[in-house]
Amino acid sequence: MLQLLWLVVAVPFASAALLALFGSRLSRRVVAIVGVGSIGLSAFVTLLICATFLTSVPPNHAYVQHLWTWMSSGGFQAEIAFYLDSVSLLMLLVVTFVSFLIHFYSAEYMQDDDGYARFFAYMNLFVASMITLVLAKNMLLLYLGWEGVGLCSFLLIGFWYNEPQNVRAASKAFIVTRFGDTAFAVGLFLLFTRLGTLDIQEAMHRAAVEWSPGSGIAVAAAALLLAGAVGKSAQLPLQTWLPDAMAGPTPTSALIHAATMVTAGVYLIARTHVLFTLAPHVQFLVALIGMATMLLAAFSAVAQRDLKRVLAYSTISQIGYMFLALGLGAWSAAMFHLMTHAFFKALLFLAAGVVIHAVHEQDLYRMGGLRSELRLAFWSFLIGGSALAGLPLITAGFFSKDLILWQSWAGPNGNAWFWTAGMAGAMLTSLYTFRMILLVFYGPTQAHVKAHSGFAVRVSLIVLCFLSLVGGYVDTPPHFGGVPALSNFLNGVLPALEEVHIGPITEIITALCASTAFALGLGFAYLLFGPQRARVPATNFVEKLWLAGWGFDWLYDKLLVRPFQWLTRKSARELADVPINGLALVTVFGYQTLRRMQTGRVRWYATGLAMGTVVILAIAFFVR
Repeated sequence: MLQLLWLVVAVPFASAALLALFGSRLSRRVVAIVGVGSIGLSAFVTLLICATFLTSVPPNHAYVQHLWTWMSSGGFQAEIAFYLDSVSLLMLLVVTFVSFLIHFYSAEYMQDDDGYARFFAYMNLFVASMITLVLAKNMLLLYLGWEGVGLCSFLLIGFWYNEPQNVRAASKAFIVTRFGDTAFAVGLFLLFTRLGTLDIQEAMHRAAVEWSPGSGIAVAAAALLLAGAVGKSAQLPLQTWLPDAMAGPTPTSALIHAATMVTAGVYLIARTHVLFTLAPHVQFLVALIGMATMLLAAFSAVAQRDLKRVLAYSTISQIGYMFLALGLGAWSAAMFHLMTHAFFKALLFLAAGVVIHAVHEQDLYRMGGLRSELRLAFWSFLIGGSALAGLPLITAGFFSKDLILWQSWAGPNGNAWFWTAGMAGAMLTSLYTFRMILLVFYGPTQAHVKAHSGFAVRVSLIVLCFLSLVGGYVDTPPHFGGVPALSNFLNGVLPALEEVHIGPITEIITALCASTAFALGLGFAYLLFGPQRARVPATNFVEKLWLAGWGFDWLYDKLLVRPFQWLTRKSARELADVPINGLALVTVFGYQTLRRMQTGRVRWYATGLAMGTVVILAIAFFVR
């Protein structure tokens, strides 16, 4: 079955091309079958591949599939080749299965949209690009998938392009991530010129042999890759694009946050972990960025009024947890949280789509009392929110977050500061999550339900509810069963974390403190935003600052956007532009002249041809 690996990538690409070329001629039913069925087929093939991989482990615990040589020039050669090991297999399962549920949901959710076929073409291309990124054997192919998800995010965020704010949001996402992508591209040049290859496994092997820990070249390479990861995963200081990305359709938001795009940066660092272990200062910077992003985004989520923006800042914060784990060398813990986060964040976004579709409203302070009319959405929010906040013992998010919190203390680079910051983040997560649930589903009813969900939406939510509850039991700590199956599976590729700090904080104390943080956040949410409180958004300076995302957009506007616009206006009047502008004017004049000659009168055309013939013959006669 491993030989079918190419199908996982090829099917979504083929369906995207089919829908892009012929989608407007197909019925909505056929579009849905092609768009959803292609991702379903990829997910099914992935399950077969997973079963084969687990039962008949390939040599060296990895399977390589060479398809063809992509380019060859001088000493450089890049292949279209896929590399499957435990890390890429986990990512492949998450991407294909969660994406299938989102596509299945979308078939119903988007059924009245005029761009139905275009939507599925973009979504299929998005998934295909992410799968390419995950399976790529060399960094050039990975970069192709990396840019592919960036392109698709631009197309989907600005899907409703008739609204100017949607186009601005799409452009912002594309431009902000360019900074990181450019640094990533420079990093690829550096790796090739110094190591002579872009094959990921070979490059990591050569780097470990040729570069000494802490060397300048290792630090530069790791820093450039980190910049790329920061842009794609919306971490400080390039996090500003993700909240505005909520302009796209809700299934798009679910796909970006749960299965594609923002998880790409986490995967990149985990895949190239050798470089970061060779650059300990950069790896420590990863942890600092994750910690700061986790806390700043959590505070911002507390103040948001828009339902989807709360979830957007939540994603930024949760990716911060993953970066914290990566920076401390807890590679498997980061991937574990990536998996559980995909389940409960997809659930929350899809449930948010049900609420928005039902009441035609996104402002939290214009909702309320919906739990009796939208029961499935309520339970989906309650289960997904509990998993996000880390409800002890019975949600997937508790196990993955608890592992990160414990290893933020126990690991060689762990300390009390990281542990305390993680606990603070857990409390804030519980606060903003249950604030959101209380404002939407409790209190007086302010928005009335105008539409209800159908079969596809309900099935998707129910499956994700199940995964958000049981998905964490694949890796349980010693005091909760002690079955670290996922960590053992990943440790064949990712180094296991050495636990060197045991006392005075233990794993049981960490779990108890995380449970206390969950309870404190829930309690504060009820006291501040419960049904008994007046539903009035705060207007003090601090909450306004949090609402504005700590003012990063304002700062970048002042430091970057406006100076650039000023320079472009100034350069438009430069003397050096006169010849270029003159050439443009000549071109426009010639076009207008030729356009006026197209009168549609055949007799004038015939007369012109005759006169032209006479002139040409006369010139030929006199020149001779």
